[in-house]
Amino acid sequence: MKYFVKLFVVTFFLLIYTHSYAEVGVAYLDMKFILNNSKAGKGAQDFLRASLKKSQDKFSNTEAKLKKEENDILSKKNDMTKEEFQKKLDALRKKVIDYQSERKIVLEKIAKQRAEARQNLIKAINPILKDYIKQKEISLIIDKKNVIIAKDDLDITNIIIDKLNKELPSLNLK
Repeated sequence: MKYFVKLFVVTFFLLIYTHSYAEVGVAYLDMKFILNNSKAGKGAQDFLRASLKKSQDKFSNTEAKLKKEENDILSKKNDMTKEEFQKKLDALRKKVIDYQSERKIVLEKIAKQRAEARQNLIKAINPILKDYIKQKEISLIIDKKNVIIAKDDLDITNIIIDKLNKELPSLNLK
């Protein structure tokens, strides 16, 4: 019985001691908000929007020219021979194909720049998060989209944005 009491007391203290240190630090952040609202993220978005708008304006002008050329060819169809009409039609088709391929290349380039900007931002955020984890002794950081409900004081989004703005004020996109 004496051993049983000692075993019970030792086990009890071990369980209390283990339980008191079992608290895990958890935080969450809104990664999409950070990517869209940090200085570098906003700058990248503005650059990409301007680039896309410039390209779209250029493409609209080219489309208008191609439509006008098509209408001119169709209006003069009766005045031309079949060979001449076919030759002009083939030239127009080639211009349309060139336009479509140029447009595809430009849009792919913008998409690639967007992906690179996102990767660069994520690479800049990772060391900030690792440093924050060490400072605050946090074990786990979760993206807000995966959290159903949590305390507001566990949200570290604004803290990370502030640190990111200090360390990476802008991205260099070309």
